[in-house]
Amino acid sequence: QVQVVESGGGLVQAGGSLRLSCAASGSIVSLNDMGWHRQAPGKQREYVASITGGGRTNYADSVKGRFTIARDNVKNTAYLQMNSLKPEDTAVYYCYSNWRWRDYWGQGTQVTVSS
Repeated sequence: QVQVVESGGGLVQAGGSLRLSCAASGSIVSLNDMGWHRQAPGKQREYVASITGGGRTNYADSVKGRFTIARDNVKNTAYLQMNSLKPEDTAVYYCYSNWRWRDYWGQGTQVTVSS
């Protein structure tokens, strides 16, 4: 079992920055793939970014060049640095940690970008 807790959301003006944190605990978390999805009001949840246990990263086209995912395997924490935020980035951001081919999700953190 893996437990995941997100933090760091909030309200920011367009063009601003936020850093989300995702703390994982439980089964072999330092080796687990981790990532972020988001869900805007009235829309389906969508992929944002992910990072493997070895540090390989991947991003959705909509956030490339603006968002950076990183991890600290000592702290078992993943981070999502979000720069140049746009109103369309407004969503609940969910973190996951994958263990044995199953994704374990956090409760989400709200990010609101005002224009």
